Amino acid sequence: MAFNLPAYKHVVEAAERLYDHAYLTPIMRHDLLDKISGLKIFLKNETVQKTGSFKYRGAYSRLSVLSSEEKQRGIVAFSSGNHAQGVALAAKELGISAIIVMPKSAPEKKKKGTLAHGANIVEYDIATESREDIAARISQRDNRIIVPSYDDPYIIAGQGTIGKEIGELLNSLDITPDALITPIGGGGLCAGISLAMGALCPTTKIYGAEPMHYDDTYRSLAAGKRVANINPPNTLCDALMTPTPGNLTFAINQKSLSGVFHVTDTECLITMALLKQCLDITVEPGGSVALTAVLNGRSGLAKGSIVVIILSGGNVDESVVALSEQTRTL
Repeated sequence: MAFNLPAYKHVVEAAERLYDHAYLTPIMRHDLLDKISGLKIFLKNETVQKTGSFKYRGAYSRLSVLSSEEKQRGIVAFSSGNHAQGVALAAKELGISAIIVMPKSAPEKKKKGTLAHGANIVEYDIATESREDIAARISQRDNRIIVPSYDDPYIIAGQGTIGKEIGELLNSLDITPDALITPIGGGGLCAGISLAMGALCPTTKIYGAEPMHYDDTYRSLAAGKRVANINPPNTLCDALMTPTPGNLTFAINQKSLSGVFHVTDTECLITMALLKQCLDITVEPGGSVALTAVLNGRSGLAKGSIVVIILSGGNVDESVVALSEQTRTL
């Protein structure tokens, strides 16, 4: 049954749809990260999710509720890469034809992953073309269902299964987090997790982390309404280059977020190298922003606070990995 603004019950329903499809990803710790930050950090590692990011959860949650007639029509999505791969794999598993609108500048690893799962790619110029317009034209031409990357109730609910897993595990260990920090672009991940944590860990404060110059959520919270990034510079955090928060996601995050922190590309590269050294985790720049914020003292949380950090994705080109390795000599 269709619904507008999702609630925790919809996260529970999404978890049922994802059972035996999405992986139950681990929560990890390392003493060095605690020492650097002065906090007790728990890392929810979505880099080992199917397709290397959390996006598979929302994609499968959305596609699995399509009717037989809608599945026959096929779908079209737009993404810089992680949503693209999640949709492509979910579509393959469900026998659905998929077209993905991706920027020409998207990381090659993400393009190859999308193609490997059987989707077709339509490329566009991020500076001069609108991915939403292109997807709309394809949808009209082929009668395909549009699958947005974050502003959809089933996708938000699917991403919320991360929060459900975190809350259930930590509650079973009698651990109450003081805070949870997640990367935030369009806001679907943060919104979904907020729904789950609000139900399971209601005293935990929720924070977001954004790349510098892509602070649309921070500015939207300050303005009390959605605002957009205007001609921001490029960033290595390609997964978080959304222009503005979504309607549905902002309606949730405006109520649940206690703050948003900002990080630079260089800081993300350093975090990437540190994670590889400590836990042998390969994380992409956008997937590292939440951990980067606490390692650089942006959170302002009291010493010893228990903090859950979302590592949202690990799909990164080797050229960027090489840049992160170079930071070890800085």
